[in-house]
Amino acid sequence: QLQLFESGGRLVQPGESLRLSCAASGRTATSGWFRQAPGKEREFVAAVNWNGDRPYFADSVKGRFALSRDQSKNILYLQMNGLIPEDTAVYYCAAAPPGSWGARAESAFNSWGQGTQVTVSS
Repeated sequence: QLQLFESGGRLVQPGESLRLSCAASGRTATSGWFRQAPGKEREFVAAVNWNGDRPYFADSVKGRFALSRDQSKNILYLQMNGLIPEDTAVYYCAAAPPGSWGARAESAFNSWGQGTQVTVSS
């Protein structure tokens, strides 16, 4: 069973940047990030294929967030720039089976981390 461990969440001010990390216990295919704000359902943020050259993003974060992978260490990074209060949420790392590139539904991802809190507030 693949295990995922997120880190990097904290309190930041609007306009600041933050990088989240997701360390996997093994190699992953498509992997990415979801988030859940208070009182809302969990939503797709971004994901990328196994070698990191085909990222895709939710419209709400496109142009502000970026993904990168360190395949040697099985780590996925979410670089978040220009943070706004609406980005406040628990961010979850998730991994999907091979052949899932392009998936945005939670049901397509079968491994999940425990989440890391990101709070954007002045």
